[in-house]
Amino acid sequence: MERRIVPIARAVEARLVPTGDPITLPGGIFVTLTQDLGGTFTVVHQGRMARIDGEDADALGLPPTRLQFAPPADGQVDREQVMTALRSVYDPEIPVNIVDLGLVYDVTISAGGVIVTMTLTSPGCGMGPVLVHEVKRRVGQVPFVQTVTVDLVLDPPWSRDRMSEEAQLELGLF
Repeated sequence: MERRIVPIARAVEARLVPTGDPITLPGGIFVTLTQDLGGTFTVVHQGRMARIDGEDADALGLPPTRLQFAPPADGQVDREQVMTALRSVYDPEIPVNIVDLGLVYDVTISAGGVIVTMTLTSPGCGMGPVLVHEVKRRVGQVPFVQTVTVDLVLDPPWSRDRMSEEAQLELGLF
């Protein structure tokens, strides 16, 4: 996406990148929109990068984005729908979803429960809690999902070789 300057129509809660600290961006200011992927937005204001949730898209003059899935006829959690939900979660600094980035190690589905085993690009990533919350929220929108557990692991550590070829091409690493 091309960077563009947009006004903030109302005060909006955001998270600083990469620390994850909460911040309120006041209405009436202008920000540079740098990433609009997966229903979340990364903006820059006064040299600081922040992530705005998709439910607050109206503050940027954009329509909110919500995942919608058709309930499977068998009444069971559909693995592909879970993977689609995971692919809608993007790293706020890297324009690649967490599945293609190689952060998701495993997905286990049983009796309405989903366990996502994932890692972070670095152990000290301040956005870790934000990404975990986003995974729970997005996967929780899949029909028949009753519980979502995120098992955040740091072993094995993430490395670029875990990225899909598409992600490597997107980032110019291939």
